[in-house]
Amino acid sequence: MAQQHLEPTDPTARAVTGDALAGYLRAQATEFLRALRQHRETGSVAGAAVESVDAARALRRSARRISGSLHTFRPLLDADWSEEIRPELAWLSGTLGLEHAYEARLERLLLALHRLSGSTSLPGQATSEGAADRGNLTVGAAKAGALLDRQLTLARTRAHSTALQALGSSRFHAVADKVAVLASEVPLTAAAPTADLRPSAAAAEERLTDAIAALPLVTAGHPYNAEALVHGLSPDPSPHPQDGPWHQVRLLLRLHRYAREVLCGQGAPVDVRLLAAGQALNRHRDASEAAAAAAAAARTPRIAPATAYALGVLHADQRHEVEAARFAFQQAWQKQPLEAV
Repeated sequence: MAQQHLEPTDPTARAVTGDALAGYLRAQATEFLRALRQHRETGSVAGAAVESVDAARALRRSARRISGSLHTFRPLLDADWSEEIRPELAWLSGTLGLEHAYEARLERLLLALHRLSGSTSLPGQATSEGAADRGNLTVGAAKAGALLDRQLTLARTRAHSTALQALGSSRFHAVADKVAVLASEVPLTAAAPTADLRPSAAAAEERLTDAIAALPLVTAGHPYNAEALVHGLSPDPSPHPQDGPWHQVRLLLRLHRYAREVLCGQGAPVDVRLLAAGQALNRHRDASEAAAAAAAAARTPRIAPATAYALGVLHADQRHEVEAARFAFQQAWQKQPLEAV
C-alpha cells in the first residue's frame, strides 16, 4: 500500500512554540487534579458509582495525554523529570483501565454467545447439518458463558482491588504530587519557550505513517484470515503475532492525535479521518482481546466438549471481528468508499 499522509499537522503553517506545550500540560494537569478530587468525593458516597467511574476515566484520559506529550516533545522538557514521571503515568493509566476492560470484554463475549447460539435463520433456510451445529452450540453456550463469567468477573474483582490499592499507595501520591507541581510549573528546557514544536509533531506523524505502511493491509482486505483462527486455537497462549503491529499503530495514532491537540488546540475541529481510524483500531483491540479470552477459556482443563466447541466458535467469531476492524481501518485511512474497493 502506498504511504498515506495526514493533513498538515499545523493548519496555519505557523510556528507553535514551547509556550503552547506548557499551556497544554498545565491544562491536562489541572484536569487530572479535578478528576482526582471528584474521585475522592464520590468514592466514599453510596450510589455514586457512575460518578466514580467517570472520574477514573478522566484521570486516565489526562494521564495518557500528559505521558504522550512528554514522549513526543521530550527534547523540550527536562530529561530526568520526564523519564521519571512518564512510566508512572503509564502505570496509573493501565491500572485504572483494567477493571473496565474486563467488564467490557465479558459483556462483549456474552452478547456474542447469545447472538451465535440464537436462531437467526428464516423458516425453511436452515439445513439439517446447520441445525445440528446450532443445536450443539446452544448446548455448550450456557456453560461457556458461565465459565467466561467466572473467569472475567474474578479478573475484574482483582483489578478493582488493585486499582483501589494503587490509588491509596505512596506511589500514586508521588505521581499526584508531581502532577500538582506540573499544573503551575512546567519543566521546560531553557530553549523550549521559543522552540518550534512542529518538527517533533512531524516526527510523531512520520512514525505513524511508517508503521501503517508496514501493516499487512492486503490481508485486511479479505473477509476471513484462517491463519488468525488456527493460531488462536493452538495450545500456545502467547498473543497473536499478527495483532502486535496493529496495537502499535493504535498507540502511535493516539500520540499523533495528542500532538495535534498541542499544536492546534483541543477546541480545533476534529479530523474525521483520524477519528474513524481510531475507532476501527479500538474495535480491533477489543475483538483481539476478547478472542484471546475465549481461547484461554477453551484451554481450561476438563471442560465438556460442547463447552469447548462453543468457545471455539466464539473465538472464531471474534477473530472475524478483528479482520472486519482491520478492513474498516483500511477504508478510513485510504478514504475510499466501500463500493470502490
